[in-house]
Amino acid sequence: MMQFSETPPRLHQTTTTTSTIPSSFPEISMNHKNQITTTAQFRSKRPWPGLFPCSSKALGTCLGDANCMEQLLVHCANAIESNDATLAQQILWVLNNIAPPDGDSNQRLTSAFLRALITRATNTGNCKILAAITTSFSSSLTTHTFSLMDLAAFVDLTPWHRFGFTAANVAILDAIDGYSVVHVVDFSLMHCMQIPTLIDAIATRFEVPPLLKLTTVAVVAVKDASPMLELSYDELGAKLVNFARSKNVTMEFRVVPSCHTDGFASLIEQIRMQHLIYGHENNEALVFNCHMMLHYIPEETLNPSPNFDMSSSSSTSIRSMFLKAIRSLNPTIVVLVDEDADFTSSKLVTRLRSAFNYLWIPYDSMDSFLPRSSKQREWYEADICWKIENVIAHEGIQRVQRLEPKGRWVQRMVNAKFRGVPFGDDAVSEVKTMLDEHAAGWGMKKEEDHLLLTWKGHDVVFATAWVPC
Repeated sequence: MMQFSETPPRLHQTTTTTSTIPSSFPEISMNHKNQITTTAQFRSKRPWPGLFPCSSKALGTCLGDANCMEQLLVHCANAIESNDATLAQQILWVLNNIAPPDGDSNQRLTSAFLRALITRATNTGNCKILAAITTSFSSSLTTHTFSLMDLAAFVDLTPWHRFGFTAANVAILDAIDGYSVVHVVDFSLMHCMQIPTLIDAIATRFEVPPLLKLTTVAVVAVKDASPMLELSYDELGAKLVNFARSKNVTMEFRVVPSCHTDGFASLIEQIRMQHLIYGHENNEALVFNCHMMLHYIPEETLNPSPNFDMSSSSSTSIRSMFLKAIRSLNPTIVVLVDEDADFTSSKLVTRLRSAFNYLWIPYDSMDSFLPRSSKQREWYEADICWKIENVIAHEGIQRVQRLEPKGRWVQRMVNAKFRGVPFGDDAVSEVKTMLDEHAAGWGMKKEEDHLLLTWKGHDVVFATAWVPC
């Protein structure tokens, strides 16, 4: 538990679930005009070509399968994008009947995408949603505001975050050996939940612990980013400093508001000035701990920001510019942990497919150890719903869930003149020990210099460590 005191076939697509359509509900098919009709009325009509890989008679069972649900979501998204209000309303109505928000994992996943599509249609005004749907299925999403202890328990539910925390801490400890001052710049949305275990490890490993300077970023211009903490950053910092003192570690804490849209340029500039003034004089290690936040930075090719004060061609994205900016600071180590998926496409349907075939994993893992009545499960799945809504319902700077797969991040780091550092036996052992605390199904594999968290053999989260070339 966290201390804090003062790619094979997609498994989910092979599972067929029982349809929740009542026995009185007529069988459904699609006619050649893309309108949903009852089989009793149109026995001679064929289902809409390509929509369902089964006959209309078996449709009720087929719709409980993830493949069919994904297809319905895709056609619904296309209808919304093409402003086909009638078809969109019909498919939304069907999805609302077959994917209850309290159903099995596939149904809950589909329900979350349904909610996001309704939100997108409402936000864009491209499609008027049937009153019957909007009244029976709320498109509003309520995110939970966590206490500090609740958030720690939330993080401990699965290895989704703990995997990266554990691997990163071991890599950081190895890199800071011999330094009298350690400056950790924490790019994380988890409100410093990694830091107590890092403090504890520093206190245990070093007879004379180094001075720990922690700078964390408060992301601005992101509405209702999940998870939300009820404490202010000043209160959080005070608790961290007190905890470090209890471990005989001297710690300084500061938070810097900064924006992802320009690659956190203001924070980078502040770190640059501090490091130039104090870094070399104080034998200071500079550590960038990047935990599932860098995908907030725009990945599109844009003109460079003048705040970076560095030459760059117009073909450079802000995401690549950020990595080059931290490389110019000559950091001791950069740890990059993120989710191994691709949500960067400008096409809604492509993003929908990618997200659907990645975010089944947390829903499936929840079913393995938490009852449906669990408040923790409700909070955890609300966090996933927020991600889905951001991927599907928003565009432009509001769409911050822009995940890139591991291979693309590796290429970005290499292009920025970093080289990978392999995780040692200690890191592998620590991660395996942590995974033993969680439900069966979670695993780890090592690829080249990188570690990967897996669920039932599927890649979930990657951890990488880098030093300047």
